[in-house]
Amino acid sequence: MGPRILVFLFVALSQVCTIPAMTDEADFTALKALKDIWKKVPPTWVGADPCGSRWEGILCANSRVISITLASMGLKGSLSGDIQSLSELQILDLSYNKGLSGPLPSAIGDLKKLTNLILVGCSFWGPIPDSIGSLPLLASLSLNSNGFTGSIPSSIGNLTSLYWLDLADNRLTGTIPVSTATTPGLDLLVHTKHFHLGLNQLSGTIPPKLFSSEMKLIHVLFESNKLTGSIPSTLGLVKTLEVVRLDNNSFRGPVPSNINSLTSVSTMFLSNNNLTGPLPSLTGMNVLTYLDMSNNSFDDTEFPPWLSTLQSLTTLVMETTQLQGQIPADFFSLSHLQTVDARNNQLSGSLDIGTGHGNQLALIDLRKNQISGYTNGLGGEAGVSVILADNPICQETAVTKSYCTVSQPNSSYATPPNNCVPASCFAKQHSSPNCKCAFPYTGLLVFRAPSFSDLGNITYFSVLEKSLMNSFKSHQFPVDSVHLSQPRKDLSQYLDLNLQVFPFGQDRFNRTAILSIGFMLSNQTFKPPAQFGPFFFIGDTYLHFTGEVRGSKKSSSTGAIIGAAAGGSVLLLLLLGAGIYAFGQKMKAEKAILQNNPFAHWESNNGVGGVPQLKGARCFSFEELKKYTNNFSETNDIGSGEYGKVYRGVLPTGELITIKRALREWMQPGLEFKTEIELLSRVHHRNVVSLVGFCLERGEQMLIYKFVSNGSLMESLSGKTGIRLDWVRRLKVALGAARGLAYLHELANPPIIHRDIKSTNILLDESLNAKVADFGLSKLMGDSEKGRVTTQVKGTMVNSSITSLHLHNTIISNFFFVGRKL
Repeated sequence: MGPRILVFLFVALSQVCTIPAMTDEADFTALKALKDIWKKVPPTWVGADPCGSRWEGILCANSRVISITLASMGLKGSLSGDIQSLSELQILDLSYNKGLSGPLPSAIGDLKKLTNLILVGCSFWGPIPDSIGSLPLLASLSLNSNGFTGSIPSSIGNLTSLYWLDLADNRLTGTIPVSTATTPGLDLLVHTKHFHLGLNQLSGTIPPKLFSSEMKLIHVLFESNKLTGSIPSTLGLVKTLEVVRLDNNSFRGPVPSNINSLTSVSTMFLSNNNLTGPLPSLTGMNVLTYLDMSNNSFDDTEFPPWLSTLQSLTTLVMETTQLQGQIPADFFSLSHLQTVDARNNQLSGSLDIGTGHGNQLALIDLRKNQISGYTNGLGGEAGVSVILADNPICQETAVTKSYCTVSQPNSSYATPPNNCVPASCFAKQHSSPNCKCAFPYTGLLVFRAPSFSDLGNITYFSVLEKSLMNSFKSHQFPVDSVHLSQPRKDLSQYLDLNLQVFPFGQDRFNRTAILSIGFMLSNQTFKPPAQFGPFFFIGDTYLHFTGEVRGSKKSSSTGAIIGAAAGGSVLLLLLLGAGIYAFGQKMKAEKAILQNNPFAHWESNNGVGGVPQLKGARCFSFEELKKYTNNFSETNDIGSGEYGKVYRGVLPTGELITIKRALREWMQPGLEFKTEIELLSRVHHRNVVSLVGFCLERGEQMLIYKFVSNGSLMESLSGKTGIRLDWVRRLKVALGAARGLAYLHELANPPIIHRDIKSTNILLDESLNAKVADFGLSKLMGDSEKGRVTTQVKGTMVNSSITSLHLHNTIISNFFFVGRKL
């Protein structure tokens, strides 16, 4: 090793040893306070630099803690108010730690940048603090499976960015809050897609005001509460609904006649209430798969013919619904039908399931009716379990037919070995589907509204296993295989499945892997196959981490000998490590340059100028944006125009972004696009929307901005967002917009004239601060001049009196427009 190399390694080693602490002091103090009151924190939680020394479960950016994910770590203790000091925190996931208890501190409301609050399957109790409504960026609120009491805070209605609301399986009481002249309510959550409030003790009626046609809800899960009154007809206005569960309450009166306008609903539970009046017609609900209206007091009704028109139906549960007459044979010919449960009615005549019944049919349970004959004796021979016990046909002397006994189809399932012989494993280890002994990560998968009922159909579970593995692989998690077992329906008609996740390449997981898998399941990153519906996961505490096995005295002694022998080589190892570190840092720096600036290798003679000079913006790959927007899904589509579509996305940090995706006919030449991103990256003002980055890949041109949570000024003025703009707020908006425009006109480098200012181009953030948008070099919509743009860089126009006058008038008109609209 030459002298120069030795000098280099010595300098590198010196730099490694003198790296200053990376963690913000206030953040470290807060984490230390949490560490002091928590038991069983990860063993890497040592030292005074959580960011620099990489405390497991802690993610940092610019020396600030932005994420805490500690699922299934076995933590014990409470959550103290010290959490409020983590002012940059975006994600807090403490799920599956049953040892965490106590009240949720009101200081949680000080985490203004929090986007994901996930406390699934802990033991927190007490009221949900009203301050939770002070989290303007919160997109996911998952507090299910705890012991929270008290009422649902009306302040949750302030969370206009909320996508996921899950308060199920607690002990919440009181009514469902809706807005008044002075207080917010859940009716203001027009962009929320999930209302999961089941398994509580909520009372009172469902306020008709709760639902409106502006809502984007897909799940309304209010099952197993103490709700009373009638089902509001406004429910029928929410055309986006896919799953409705109102069962196990005390609803009374008729079902609204417009319920069949919910043509996107696949699963509907209205069972175990006091509903009266005629059986509702569900004609036109062509994607309905699972229908349960059992145990109500409907009027006596002949078996309705519209049931035979529901071509997607898999499951019909109509126990004690006052059905009469004969079931038509053509009903059983529905191709997807699996289960018919119409016990305890007045069905009569002869049962004929026909010879052309659907091949998925598994169970017909007609106990306690008035059926006198069975004209098609297929029964068990055709794989269909028919139960006619307590009918006249089974009361004849010496009847021994199988259909006169009660026997349910066998639904046992366990993932089979993958063409191998299961291994014989030590205690607490399990043989994986690939026949390897290991310590799996275990837990319970719970599906709240599956669209199928035949648990003996193993195809469903094979598809779920494949979906889980694909998700783990796409995130590059070290997972070898998954094992599902014991599918069963619980008292809430949820589908429960035991899950085991096996490690890849070794017999146990490290903490990073468990944290990653736990977060993927708690944060709903994993999307199960559609037929399984909404789900949650309750993970067990993992006890067998890599490198944390307690040894005997012998192993400790062996470790000491090895440590002593290794001591003589410490200096050499440090020097080698320093060299590797320096080389690694160089490679990381080069990789970062390529990731953040795809133009790094542009040549000056490529026809579009030299390398773009960007300030604060980065490049996103097409695959990244595809991932952040759920494959540019319709649910992430938040607007469109002649120029293209606008999508909402979520970065891995939890930060919300807006993606403007240009249509091909509105894409700009390379030089124009380069000029635009250079210009936009230099615009930084609190009243101007900030550019986060761009994408120029696969023939796409996309601009990525910070998400502005309260939409446009036009939406607020029209009442669409539910925000009341009194004169004080209007003045605040006007001043903010004016400051933003003044910055663009006078202080931006170079100055920018907007030329397309309108109420849709003024956005409002969580504090109702105005932010000027769409000032980039986008073409005028509907303009016949090819290449004309809405924004003009000041000083580039033709120097004529007419143009100067037009420019002057444009600046004045921008300010005039804002004032006039407000």
